[in-house]
Amino acid sequence: MLSQTYNNFSTEADMNSEQLVMNSALIGCGRVSENHLAAIIGSPFSHLVAVCDVDPIKAQEKGEKNHVPTYTDYHKMMHAHPEIEIVHIATPTGYHARHVIDLAQHGRHIIVEKPMALTVADCDAMIKACSKNNCRLFVVKQNRFNPAVLAARRALEEGRFGKMVLGTVRVRWHRTQKYYEQDNWHGTWELDGGVMSQQASHHLDLLQWFMGPIESMQCQTATRLMQIEVDDTAAALFRFTSGALGIFEATVAARPEDLEGSLSLMGEKGSVIIGGRAVNKILYWKFTDPGPEDEQIIEEFSQDVPNVYGRGHKPYMEDVISAIQNSGQALVEGPEGRKDIEILTALYESAACNGKVVIPGCRIVKSKLGKSKKRAGRK
Repeated sequence: MLSQTYNNFSTEADMNSEQLVMNSALIGCGRVSENHLAAIIGSPFSHLVAVCDVDPIKAQEKGEKNHVPTYTDYHKMMHAHPEIEIVHIATPTGYHARHVIDLAQHGRHIIVEKPMALTVADCDAMIKACSKNNCRLFVVKQNRFNPAVLAARRALEEGRFGKMVLGTVRVRWHRTQKYYEQDNWHGTWELDGGVMSQQASHHLDLLQWFMGPIESMQCQTATRLMQIEVDDTAAALFRFTSGALGIFEATVAARPEDLEGSLSLMGEKGSVIIGGRAVNKILYWKFTDPGPEDEQIIEEFSQDVPNVYGRGHKPYMEDVISAIQNSGQALVEGPEGRKDIEILTALYESAACNGKVVIPGCRIVKSKLGKSKKRAGRK
């Protein structure tokens, strides 16, 4: 599926001309909803039917802008529009599990924003609910569809790196106190999590996607500039089952502006650095055995994007549509999205234990991620 994905989307090529248009609805009209709406409306293979948000003002704003009906109750929306085939969930992270499980009963396919949940148990419940109701669950990981990232992934699959040595991701972004105060769920353990679960979850996904299964990891977090429950800065070390090492660095305390969202890959036969705001700009691309496409890749994929979201939402969504209509495997479905949550929750457990070495799937005892203040023992 990956080679097909690279060929189809890396140059913004259209899908099969015989592809049918699929009807979509959006639930959650906050900040990230614009990316979903732009992808739905911008693709010839999708059609926006309706939008929903518990805040009627937000729903009305998006509805009027896109000329579709608005709802504050998603059950009413689903019953009113049996033509809906795909539901996009862009609600606060802590509500994802509840909303996916609730909506699965309608039997429509679901696209849920990252991270898919804040606990592994919630991920399992979401996957089970969709399987039971014969609908498919997809998790947004649009950075996998950045052309530069796809080019590097193809090089990895072709063996051009040889034995992997080190993988590094850096997220150095700028967020203000106002950002966290604009919605009461931001910066909380129960509904949001810290920089690792929100701003850097895409980059954590890329690290494990390129470097493979993790043998062990350890993490430290800090809250340096923000007045929030959770962390604004984190650093972690990984040892992969291959023997390679990984470094993960993330902060929203970069000043005075966003600096980078980057991925570095080093192997015995070559190295690649992809930087820019959203892991989209090739900064270094060189292998001991040069390929005929190398110069073209460097030339075509060396431009930055205007914001940290990048341009991957449209090809991501079209990958979902293609998978549904052709009964194929999409790049990021529920079980693949679950991998990140297993890693993420282990990282927060390590941080809560002062950097203790942990493994994916470890027992979560001290981490507060996904827990209410009462359950976490805080007043």
